[in-house]
Amino acid sequence: MMTVPFGEAFWDERYRQHGSVWSRSPNPQLVAEAAGLRPGSALDVGSGEGADSTWLARHGWRVTAVDISSVALARAAARAAEDAEVAGQITWAHQDLTSSPPPAGTFDLVSVQFMHVPAPERTALYQRLAAAVAPGGTLLIVGHHPTDLGAGVPRPSSPGLLFAAEEIAADLDPEEWEILVCEARPRPAEDPAGNPVTVTDSVLRARRK
Repeated sequence: MMTVPFGEAFWDERYRQHGSVWSRSPNPQLVAEAAGLRPGSALDVGSGEGADSTWLARHGWRVTAVDISSVALARAAARAAEDAEVAGQITWAHQDLTSSPPPAGTFDLVSVQFMHVPAPERTALYQRLAAAVAPGGTLLIVGHHPTDLGAGVPRPSSPGLLFAAEEIAADLDPEEWEILVCEARPRPAEDPAGNPVTVTDSVLRARRK
């Protein structure tokens, strides 16, 4: 079993301490990369308070939303219940994917947004998540780029938690995958004081052949 730096107890406590940890807006790179995809079955990895899952459901996807925190999942389900049509498109699953991977070849989209684990564990985890993509399906992985450590915004500081998209792409077999997007993508943000800054996301989108 892999060890991750922040486990279930950490995330449950973090969500309990705040009425809302994340905004209710979907991650911008998910919107940018998934808007043109044909809806099908999606796995939202580390779904948190459900903004990405809700956006996918509203755009016709059947979503399995997985998170290690039962507190986050309960909050997400309560918010989604405000729209019965959306709620019916989402299955909420309390699961630690580092020890219990999803079934192989199942999803038309596997979305992994800002899930940061140390490099050795990350490689094994992402390989399992990639295996869950059905033939013709999409793997979308987005994370904080290492240059963000100098951007003046809070970021994980442990070595290996941040990554470049090229690191993830290098672990995908070119016989099985077509790399469609592999880049460091800047976007506007704010520092803790509310000043405008530019952050950089590592964005990988690949299609399983």
